[in-house]
Amino acid sequence: MMASSLTVQTILDQFLPDEPLDGHRRKVCARLTGCRTARMGGMEMQCDHCKARSVCYYGCRDRHCPQCQGRASQRWSDRQRALLLPVPYFHLVFTLPHTLNGWVQLHPEVLYRCLFQAVWNTLNQFGRNTQHLQGELGMTAVLHTWGQNLSRHVHVHCLIPGGVLTGRGEWHRAKSHYLFPVRALSRRFRGRMVSLLRASSNAGELHRVTNSGEVDDVLNGLMRQEWVVYTRHCLNQAESVVDYLARYTHRIAISNGRLLSMEGDRVSFRYKDYRDQGRLKTQWLEGREFVRRFLMHILPKGFMRIRHFGYLSNRTRRQKLAVIRQCLLQPPQPETNRVNQEPHRCWPCPRCDEGLVHMVRQIPRFRIVAVPTG
Repeated sequence: MMASSLTVQTILDQFLPDEPLDGHRRKVCARLTGCRTARMGGMEMQCDHCKARSVCYYGCRDRHCPQCQGRASQRWSDRQRALLLPVPYFHLVFTLPHTLNGWVQLHPEVLYRCLFQAVWNTLNQFGRNTQHLQGELGMTAVLHTWGQNLSRHVHVHCLIPGGVLTGRGEWHRAKSHYLFPVRALSRRFRGRMVSLLRASSNAGELHRVTNSGEVDDVLNGLMRQEWVVYTRHCLNQAESVVDYLARYTHRIAISNGRLLSMEGDRVSFRYKDYRDQGRLKTQWLEGREFVRRFLMHILPKGFMRIRHFGYLSNRTRRQKLAVIRQCLLQPPQPETNRVNQEPHRCWPCPRCDEGLVHMVRQIPRFRIVAVPTG
């Protein structure tokens, strides 16, 4: 099977493992394999000119689904445009050492929570203590758990407006092209993350790590390593900022566009090898190994992978952004309409190209049950 017809949905249908999955992953897989099929229900459409009828099935809207994230990304982008400031933006990436991958497998909620906390604590302290800033940063952070070859590679992408809001309601702009020194960020991040993990262990939250002395050995070893932080001055054009970030917010482990072929029980896909100057290469995996890697990146139920901090946090964002815009002499932004309105369900007819297709009836969905695993 070639790329034109190969999808993650097809691969899951064929190679889901025989051994039982946990309930959350079963439900996610059921939604992904049922996406835009009769199981999801849909609409029967008819052209008002040529009278041709067609069926359009609904998407699953699961955040792990490659077929549904394009529209979700666009909707998110539209909402975020009202939050843009007329300042440069900085892109930072904080990476968790691969030494902790085993703990991520055992306690993903704990590790991911600590990662967000460590990143924000690090940047917040730098924003408040840097001599020319001394105020509150704003940050949008997005969790990614994968590398290009679907391996586990846990990191957080951060997009930060270039400046802080002081306690006196003043705006102090960032003067550096890299925001903060990378090595200093790395060491502060390392210390904070290790401290949070040690506290989590003392509170019994890492109870699945059962080897005697493992927690102390791992954390002491991590303090002797250099941790990876990437930072760059990314964009000046405000409209480009949201489009830039949207590519990260709704990215999933692998998109259908990267799949190349399926031959027998093997699957190939395209990836960038960043250790080889970002060259495009082809990865071949056994079908079951592909599925195993894909399932590694299903997030815990209810876990928020996109978070806002500082003056961009949901609680105080409206008030603080108004103060910042006043400092920057920017006119107030129009309120985003959050009311979910029913779309006008008609489209140009693809057959006659003269009429409009309208919905004539709803097609009920089947009850989505767990994907069989035996």
